Amino acid sequence: MPETPIERPQLAAGTLAAFVAVKLAAHVATLLGTPYGFHRDEFLYFAMGEHLRLWRMDFPPAIALVARASRALFGDSLLATHLAPALAGAAILALAVLIARELGGGRFAQGLAALAVLASPLFLRVSALFQPVVLDQLWWTLGFFALVRLARTGEPRWWLALGVAGGLGLLTKFSVAVFAAGVLAALLVAPERRALATRWPWLGALLALVIGSPSLVGQLRLGWPVVDYTRELQGTQLTHVSGLDFFTGQLLLGPAVLLALGGLAYLLAARETRAFRVVGWACLVPVAILALLHGKPYYAGPVYPTLFAAGATSIELWRPAVPARWMEAATYALRGAAVVLLVAFGVVTLPFGLPILPPAEMARYARAMGVTSAVTTNRGEVAELPQDYADMLGWEERVDAVARVWNGLPRGDRERAVLIADNYGDAGALDFFGRRRGMPPTVSAAGSYWYFGPGTKRGDVVVVVGDEPQELERFFASCSLADRVTTSPYVVSEERDVPIVVCRGARRALQEVWPEVRSAN
Repeated sequence: MPETPIERPQLAAGTLAAFVAVKLAAHVATLLGTPYGFHRDEFLYFAMGEHLRLWRMDFPPAIALVARASRALFGDSLLATHLAPALAGAAILALAVLIARELGGGRFAQGLAALAVLASPLFLRVSALFQPVVLDQLWWTLGFFALVRLARTGEPRWWLALGVAGGLGLLTKFSVAVFAAGVLAALLVAPERRALATRWPWLGALLALVIGSPSLVGQLRLGWPVVDYTRELQGTQLTHVSGLDFFTGQLLLGPAVLLALGGLAYLLAARETRAFRVVGWACLVPVAILALLHGKPYYAGPVYPTLFAAGATSIELWRPAVPARWMEAATYALRGAAVVLLVAFGVVTLPFGLPILPPAEMARYARAMGVTSAVTTNRGEVAELPQDYADMLGWEERVDAVARVWNGLPRGDRERAVLIADNYGDAGALDFFGRRRGMPPTVSAAGSYWYFGPGTKRGDVVVVVGDEPQELERFFASCSLADRVTTSPYVVSEERDVPIVVCRGARRALQEVWPEVRSAN
């Protein structure tokens, strides 16, 4: 049993309910009035749900499972699609409150932890998008909560809860390995390492492997595609991120960074948190690993809810070394300053967290704010909009243009034609919007789409989206440009001028050339 930490206060249930309600209301209100549509990645996850093969997927299948369940239960509307990430974001907020309570934080600390999550553009953004990131953050935070409970109570069952969190993380993203490394390193330097001589940590690890086994089995069966994806990521996106960029990127969280740093110091150095040292190390080590690996700044996001909770608790329990008559004033001044700074930063950065401004207004706002890193794309280009917002524009209009070309084919050609897209954004959008426009499932060699296969048609007639005629002539006897879709200057540069090409006379069947055309868009 660990040293008994500070007493655990009552849960501020009303405060928690109010913050959860505000967060969900903000997401719903945004979705009802947003000028943006679906994100390009969301189309991919819809397609993965339709091609769900739990034990044979190139990507951890949690997001595909959620996509399939969400569409079956709630439908395909923008609001229905984004209900799941909004709920996951609310759960992260709730866990931050619970962690603050476990660390000894009362009503103020619990409320401040909730406010830090609510006002952060990072946590607003990820819970506004149907992507694995918000689930990844949720499972990490659940794991930290289990670790905090383990440190407080010493009850072995929390090792199993930690295993469940790790397993769900493995089912979601392989970045959970960084969390696991952080926990292991923390255990080796903390008194909890004595538990490694018992069966409970190993049962937790086994439980994690069982829950996350579809991710590992899929990699094993497909030849570890994660290695290729990681190499591609390092060569195209992470090459633009230095260790310094990783740390300066944390400043985009504004004053909440100070709260988190205070929380880290509180966990690692305060006398009253001696029992929670393992939690502090488990937060610090993953950040160090991500910096060494040149990770993107948002990769550190999962550690922040726990650090916010610790920082909020340290503020609530702080007693300044001043005369007694000034103590109350100093205490309230610090609390008030923390609240005001978080609220002010949250209001100013709200358009970066939620897509509430139309593209032209958002572009002006981004320029006025002068935060270049917030509008820098994965390829290192400085754009008009944050890339996530740019990736929510123009998809349905492009599908309409492809539909006109497709439906303009002679009937005989249309019956044997194949629809091909050169990147997963176009492929996913065509699959999502194209069915109701009379188009067939899309074939693509990009990323996960390559694993869906080339279909059964030979490809003697194809409509190709995203490649120029001259790029396709080695595969076909003839190729001609049918249309060219030029879109808003606010979309990412590679999507502003998209050719639609019709080719005939395949030199080899699609099935024959498929192993040669795999790409990684």
